[in-house]
Amino acid sequence: MNESVRARARRAMVAVIVAGALVGAPSVASAAPVPTSSVTATRVAPAAKPVVKKFANCSALNKAHKGGVAKAGVKFNKVNGKNKAFKVKPTFSTALYNANSKMDRDKDGIACEKG
Repeated sequence: MNESVRARARRAMVAVIVAGALVGAPSVASAAPVPTSSVTATRVAPAAKPVVKKFANCSALNKAHKGGVAKAGVKFNKVNGKNKAFKVKPTFSTALYNANSKMDRDKDGIACEKG
Protein backbone atom coordinates (compact mmCIF):
# COMPACT_ATOMS: atom_id res chain seq x y z
CA MET A 1 0.00 0.00 0.00
CA ASN A 2 2.99 2.27 0.28
CA GLU A 3 3.77 3.92 -3.04
CA SER A 4 7.34 4.35 -3.98
CA VAL A 5 8.68 7.80 -4.80
CA ARG A 6 9.18 6.77 -8.42
CA ALA A 7 5.58 5.60 -8.78
CA ARG A 8 4.26 8.91 -7.41
CA ALA A 9 6.57 10.90 -9.69
CA ARG A 10 5.49 8.82 -12.70
CA ARG A 11 1.79 9.37 -11.85
CA ALA A 12 2.38 13.14 -11.46
CA MET A 13 4.22 13.27 -14.80
CA VAL A 14 1.37 11.45 -16.59
CA ALA A 15 -1.14 13.87 -15.05
CA VAL A 16 0.86 16.86 -16.32
CA ILE A 17 1.10 15.40 -19.83
CA VAL A 18 -2.63 14.62 -19.97
CA ALA A 19 -3.53 18.08 -18.65
CA GLY A 20 -1.28 19.72 -21.24
CA ALA A 21 -2.92 17.74 -24.02
CA LEU A 22 -6.39 18.76 -22.86
CA VAL A 23 -5.63 22.48 -22.81
CA GLY A 24 -5.91 22.80 -26.59
CA ALA A 25 -8.70 20.24 -26.99
CA PRO A 26 -12.31 21.41 -27.43
CA SER A 27 -14.66 20.92 -24.52
CA VAL A 28 -16.62 17.67 -24.71
CA ALA A 29 -18.84 18.41 -21.72
CA SER A 30 -21.71 19.99 -23.69
CA ALA A 31 -24.22 17.71 -25.38
CA ALA A 32 -24.83 20.21 -28.20
CA PRO A 33 -22.97 19.54 -31.44
CA VAL A 34 -20.02 21.82 -32.06
CA PRO A 35 -20.20 23.69 -35.38
CA THR A 36 -17.33 22.75 -37.67
CA SER A 37 -16.39 26.37 -38.38
CA SER A 38 -15.33 26.90 -34.77
CA VAL A 39 -13.08 23.85 -34.85
CA THR A 40 -11.37 24.43 -38.18
CA ALA A 41 -8.98 27.29 -38.80
CA THR A 42 -10.47 30.05 -40.94
CA ARG A 43 -8.96 33.12 -42.50
CA VAL A 44 -10.21 36.43 -41.23
CA ALA A 45 -10.28 39.19 -43.81
CA PRO A 46 -9.00 42.57 -42.61
CA ALA A 47 -11.65 45.20 -41.98
CA ALA A 48 -12.48 47.26 -45.03
CA LYS A 49 -11.05 50.77 -44.99
CA PRO A 50 -13.70 53.49 -44.96
CA VAL A 51 -14.29 55.09 -48.31
CA VAL A 52 -12.77 58.58 -48.48
CA LYS A 53 -14.73 60.89 -50.75
CA LYS A 54 -12.95 63.38 -52.98
CA PHE A 55 -15.12 66.46 -53.50
CA ALA A 56 -15.18 68.57 -56.67
CA ASN A 57 -15.20 71.93 -54.86
CA CYS A 58 -15.63 73.59 -51.45
CA SER A 59 -19.39 74.03 -51.91
CA ALA A 60 -19.85 70.28 -52.24
CA LEU A 61 -17.48 69.58 -49.33
CA ASN A 62 -19.22 72.11 -47.06
CA LYS A 63 -22.63 70.53 -47.72
CA ALA A 64 -21.34 67.34 -46.09
CA HIS A 65 -18.88 68.90 -43.60
CA LYS A 66 -20.09 72.33 -42.43
CA GLY A 67 -16.78 73.60 -41.03
CA GLY A 68 -14.54 72.03 -43.64
CA VAL A 69 -12.10 69.15 -43.14
CA ALA A 70 -8.98 69.38 -40.96
CA LYS A 71 -6.01 67.10 -40.42
CA ALA A 72 -5.94 65.39 -37.04
CA GLY A 73 -4.15 67.55 -34.50
CA VAL A 74 -5.00 70.98 -35.93
CA LYS A 75 -5.90 73.29 -33.04
CA PHE A 76 -6.54 76.67 -34.69
CA ASN A 77 -7.51 78.31 -37.95
CA LYS A 78 -4.61 80.46 -39.16
CA VAL A 79 -5.74 83.80 -40.54
CA ASN A 80 -3.01 86.21 -41.71
CA GLY A 81 -0.45 84.20 -39.74
CA LYS A 82 -2.41 84.44 -36.46
CA ASN A 83 -4.21 81.60 -34.69
CA LYS A 84 -7.97 82.14 -34.56
CA ALA A 85 -10.63 80.01 -32.88
CA PHE A 86 -12.90 77.96 -35.15
CA LYS A 87 -16.18 79.71 -35.99
CA VAL A 88 -17.60 76.38 -37.15
CA LYS A 89 -15.79 73.27 -35.91
CA PRO A 90 -14.35 71.26 -38.83
CA THR A 91 -14.44 67.50 -39.29
CA PHE A 92 -11.09 66.04 -38.20
CA SER A 93 -9.89 63.33 -40.60
CA THR A 94 -6.38 63.15 -42.02
CA ALA A 95 -7.42 60.74 -44.79
CA LEU A 96 -10.32 62.96 -45.87
CA TYR A 97 -8.10 66.06 -45.72
CA ASN A 98 -5.40 64.36 -47.83
CA ALA A 99 -7.99 63.48 -50.49
CA ASN A 100 -9.17 67.13 -50.62
CA SER A 101 -5.95 68.98 -49.76
CA LYS A 102 -6.02 70.91 -53.05
CA MET A 103 -8.84 72.99 -51.52
CA ASP A 104 -6.64 74.19 -48.62
CA ARG A 105 -5.43 77.44 -50.21
CA ASP A 106 -3.73 78.90 -47.13
CA LYS A 107 -2.04 75.55 -46.24
CA ASP A 108 -3.07 75.70 -42.56
CA GLY A 109 -4.25 72.08 -42.43
CA ILE A 110 -7.94 72.86 -42.92
CA ALA A 111 -9.62 72.50 -46.30
CA CYS A 112 -12.66 74.71 -47.03
CA GLU A 113 -12.80 76.22 -43.53
CA LYS A 114 -15.54 78.65 -42.56
CA GLY A 115 -14.19 81.94 -41.23
